[in-house]
Order: sequence, then structure tokens, then C-alpha cells
Amino acid sequence: QSTWGFPNIPMADEQLSKNEMKKRAKAEKTAAKKAEKAELRAEQDATKPQKAAKPEAEEELDPTQYHQNRLKVVQDMGVQKAYPHKYHVNIAVPVLVHRYQDIDSGSVLESEVFRVAGRVMVVRVMGKLNFYDLIGEGTKIQIVCAVQDHTAGAESFDKIHSQLRRGDIIGVQGRVGKTKKGELSLFANDVTLLAPCLHMLPSEKGGGLTDVEVRYRRRYLDLICNHQRVRTVFEKRAAVINYLRSFLTQRRFLEVETPMMNMVPGGAVAKPFETYHNDLKQKMFMRIAPELYLKMLVVGGLERVFEIGRQFRNESIDMTHNPEFTSIEFYMAFADYNDLMALTEELLSGMVLSINGSYVVEYHANGHDQPPVRIDFTPPFRRIPMLPELEKLLGVTFPKDLDSEESITMLKGLLAKHDVTCSPPQTPARMLDKLVGHFIEVQCINPTFICDHPQLMSPLAKWHRDHEGMTERFELFINKMEYCNAYTELNNPIKQRELFEDQAKAKAAGDDEACGYDEEFCTALEYGLSPTGGWGMGIDRMTMLLSDTLTIKDVLLFPAMKPEGSD
Repeated sequence: QSTWGFPNIPMADEQLSKNEMKKRAKAEKTAAKKAEKAELRAEQDATKPQKAAKPEAEEELDPTQYHQNRLKVVQDMGVQKAYPHKYHVNIAVPVLVHRYQDIDSGSVLESEVFRVAGRVMVVRVMGKLNFYDLIGEGTKIQIVCAVQDHTAGAESFDKIHSQLRRGDIIGVQGRVGKTKKGELSLFANDVTLLAPCLHMLPSEKGGGLTDVEVRYRRRYLDLICNHQRVRTVFEKRAAVINYLRSFLTQRRFLEVETPMMNMVPGGAVAKPFETYHNDLKQKMFMRIAPELYLKMLVVGGLERVFEIGRQFRNESIDMTHNPEFTSIEFYMAFADYNDLMALTEELLSGMVLSINGSYVVEYHANGHDQPPVRIDFTPPFRRIPMLPELEKLLGVTFPKDLDSEESITMLKGLLAKHDVTCSPPQTPARMLDKLVGHFIEVQCINPTFICDHPQLMSPLAKWHRDHEGMTERFELFINKMEYCNAYTELNNPIKQRELFEDQAKAKAAGDDEACGYDEEFCTALEYGLSPTGGWGMGIDRMTMLLSDTLTIKDVLLFPAMKPEGSD
């Protein structure tokens, strides 16, 4: 520029050469083309779907962000496509694995195409190969996906596999074979997302799902993450129930159902749950046992009946007690407690042998880090008469009238002497029960019958034909815990009324577990109850024993839990 700020204008001799002008024009044209291409590429990138993050990388995200990412996938797919109505499966995973587990390594059976479905538990990406561990009906099979096998082409392959994550439920079509390393696999030619898992599953690197609170509160998550261990427990539970049902139906027992809401809580010594029937304007009780109804059916001529069902008891929650639990009771006309002891030995020894494969059960009663307790179900089982054994162990002789002041004083003295706790009310029945638990039950590792209970402990049992003041009753103990309760049923309506009245007195004295007075049941007895044996067993405890679990919560799919956040 000149001193005055005007642009310098080249003189004639300073004009650009033609070659220079051509060069500059070409450069400007090239730059314009580059800019045009860059703009076009930017437009294409803006409309092209973003490449999904690798599954392994996403697992490092915050769970909230992971959830948002998965919701975005569903949104991009469209709800209809992300959650299809139906997927046709032509073979179950366990059947496929069982049928083809012996084929040769490195082979693929081209003759048949299979369609399976299940949940993805492991995702592995190796170059152009995607591997999934698929769990269907509790059985694992590897899914091998290669782009060249995908019938819909490479673009479809990339799209579907970019969407899949651990926990997703997918359908897979392909041919069965084995890898060169010998792993049975389904070599897929089509994969369909059936239900995405929107939450990050607990990391297997971190040990998976181990928090017991989460396991019990979210059993569905426990079944997903610990599928093999948890499923095995509940398969054993089902096996116990199926064996019991089969055993009894083969012996001409009829399975029945009785009411779960009662006007009088009876049939057991326990505190009931209360409810209210609005239409009847009547306080009612959830049943604590089906006993009285089942015996009324025997009165009516159903001479062999049983019921498997839930009972409800408003009592403490601990390692072996849950407010609702499952039991089985059966009643057998023209049988007594001796017949029931023999039947119990046959039933339980056969069940343990069938489910466990041996009469001997190894149970880690003291924890899985301690040696197991060896429990032998080989019949016959040991039998201990209750009162004579207690007298022998304590070195005393009880008064004939166990309800007398003399007896009550003696029992209180024995509790104090041996430091045995019995919370109020300290009735003779409750004090005897505590002493039996402290001195006799602890001996019972192998199945053992504690029998011939005092009448005041057994208001529904028939008096003993040989020992005055006793009843024809037994409880079966295994590893120091009660499993079965049975007796020759009391069928004298006059005596039954007297015993109900005694129970009413105990309830008035503060024993909220005493039996209620059921006049309708007494009336039924007046029509005639044949000599009958009655038997009951808790299914939850038997499942704990056979599945080697230490808490009842492990054998209940949805155990009772305190509200989250409560003390």
C-alpha cells in the first residue's frame, strides 16, 4: 500500500503471467472441490447411525448412563421391533445340548436348522466373529456369529450385533456343530432381539451377584445371575413336592384344598394373622394349619386325604422360620401313630434315596466352610419316649398330674437350674417343650422319633392306650430340628371339648399361641370320626436339607423381608 493507504496497482510490466493465472485458477477450483466433498461427507456423517460402543467399554459406564444408552437403543429401534410378539422355537436348549453333545469337534451338521431362544450371559467379540453364551431353561450353549453366515448381509449383521448386550433375550437360528476346541455351538445365520435388558448386570469380574439382600429382594435378578445354583435349589423343592404327591396318590390318597381364611384359628399351636372380610363384616384369620378341615372330610367319608399348601403364622423371622411357609398334611382312616411311623420311614428314606441318590445326606449345618454333618436316612429310625428320656437325663420323676402346682414348681426349678429360658406365660406345656429342646432334641442328628407326648402338649391327639396322661404322638427330628408331627387323632367329641376349654384358659392367661375353640369341629366329631392317623411335614425345611442351604430364605422364591431402609 502507498503511504496514503491506497492499494498499489501493478504497472503494465508487473502484470501476472498467463501461466501464473492458470495455476491460481486451478488451485481455486481444487480447493472448491475439496470443500464441496467435505461438506458432502459431513452431511452423510450426520445422517449415518453412530457406531455403538463396544459392550466391554459400556460396562465401565455409570449404571444410570448405561440405562439411558439402552433406552436410546430401544427408541431408535422402535418399541414394536424391540419387543416382538412371538418367536418360533423348534427345540429347547437342554434338548439340543443333550442330543448333540457327542458330535465330532470341528464339525457342523448342515442337514437341519434349529431355532432356540434364551438370555445372553456372556458377549465376546473377536474381529468379525461374535460369540455369546446363551442360557435357555437353565442350560448354556455357545452362539457363534460370523458375518459371512448372516443371511441378511453385512449391514444387517453389524446393526443387530451392535445392539446386543449381556442380559438381552434373543432368538437364534442356525446349525449345530462343535468348534475345533470341542465346544458345542449353534452357528447362527440369523439373530433377533426379543427383549432388551435395560440394566447393567452385576459384573462377573466382580464376582457377580453376591449381596444376599439384593438376591432375596430381587429373586428374578438372582435367577439371572446365579441361574445354575438357584435353579437347582428350586428344582429340588419341586422334586420333594412331586415325590410326596406321587407317594400318596399311589396309596389311594385324594388331594384336596381347604380354606385359607378361617373364623377360628385352629389345628396347631401358633399365633395367627388377622384379616377382615368386608362383606361379611367379620374378623377372620389366615389359617395356621388345615388339620380340622381335613379331619371333617374324613368324617364325611374321604378316608385318605392330603393337602399341600401355604400356612401363615404371625411369628418371628429367623434362619428356619418364615411367616408363610409350605406344609403337607395327610389323614388316613383306620391307622394309628405306629402305622404312621412306619409310613414316615418308607416315605422319607425313599424320597432321600430318589432325590439324593443315597440314604446319606451331607449337610453343612455349621457353615460351608466347616465339615458337613453326615445324616443317615437308612430305616428304621430311632425312637425316644419323651417323658422317660427327660426324667433319665434330668434325674427326676415328674408328678402324674403335670398341670399341678407341684409340677409347675418343679419345672420352673429345672429351668432355673439348667439355665433354660422360657418366656411368659410359663405354662407346663411351654416349660416341658423348652426342656425337651435343651436335652433331647440336641441328640437327634439322624432321623429320630420323639414320641408319647403329654396330653397337655397335644390337645388334638388321642390319649395313649398304655401310658396314662400321655398321647399317641410323635415328632420326627433331623439334625436337631423338627420335620414331622403326627398322632393318632382324638375322635372323642366330649374329650375334645374339654381340651379346647383348657386351651381357651391358656389363651386367657396370655398364651396367644393356644388353639382356638372350634365348636363346628366338635359337632363334626359327634357324627363319628373313624380311628385315624394324621401327619404333617414342613416342605421348606426338607428342601433346605436336600439342597444343603442354611436359611429358609434360600428355598423360598420370595421370602418375607423388612422394608428397604428400615432398621
